[in-house]
Amino acid sequence: MSTTTPEETTAAVEPTEHGVQISDVAASKVRSLLEQEGRTDLRLRVAVQPGGCSGLIYQLYFDERLLDGDAVRDFDGVEVVVDKMSVPYLDGASIDFEDTISKQGFTIDNPNAGGSCACGDSFH
Repeated sequence: MSTTTPEETTAAVEPTEHGVQISDVAASKVRSLLEQEGRTDLRLRVAVQPGGCSGLIYQLYFDERLLDGDAVRDFDGVEVVVDKMSVPYLDGASIDFEDTISKQGFTIDNPNAGGSCACGDSFH
């Protein structure tokens, strides 16, 4: 039988911050999408996962959860969440939103990417 001292117990840890930036245009688009959904409990989650033709792919989606180890930053009411495994891959990355004749959607400019595939959806 073991006992736990107060020093050994851990309280809920506040999320840390990450180095991802989001442009005003992208943050405005996120706000607009959340208003359309009528949801104020969602955050923009950015993650890196294995896949794609270059090895890693970006994932951007709305998430209501905060997981252990998540890093969070607030951009004028838009919370951007990065999981602890993705933080090093995304440090210094910036998220933007383009709405032109040739392209519409969120883009990620990542200085940590050594290269990307021709389609632009994956990197290494």
